[in-house]
Amino acid sequence: MAEQSLKEQLNDAVKNAMREKDKTRLVTLRMAQAAVKQIEIDERRDLDDEDVLKVLDKMLKQRRDAASQYDDAGREELGDKERAEMVIIEEFMPAALSEDDLDALIRMAISSTDAQGMQDMGRVMNDLRPQVLGRVDMGHLSKKVRAALTG
Repeated sequence: MAEQSLKEQLNDAVKNAMREKDKTRLVTLRMAQAAVKQIEIDERRDLDDEDVLKVLDKMLKQRRDAASQYDDAGREELGDKERAEMVIIEEFMPAALSEDDLDALIRMAISSTDAQGMQDMGRVMNDLRPQVLGRVDMGHLSKKVRAALTG
């Protein structure tokens, strides 16, 4: 049997959350499903796993930013809610890259794009993006690429 697509995994997880009456999980997964469905309707196409990963990655970034803002405003309970949603979404993401693996990918991308300095950062990031999607925070990646290109 072929491996399930991410959309199928999301659908199964929603069904399980309904059976288990896990409200937080159910709400979070339904938000993810709705985000995927909205893009499919807007663009009139079925999303593949890479597209679904992009949607989930964007949701993670939104929650990370919101949690940080809630914490800064002294609203820890809302920040905790965002972090709980992040944990649920992260279950569908590929395994995170180690710092060593990330450094190796950055070196290879700089070499393959023949990057000479900061003016080539866009090319390096575009080369890396498909390889690291959902496996690393893009802000963190951007800082590391910038340091590699200037250092």
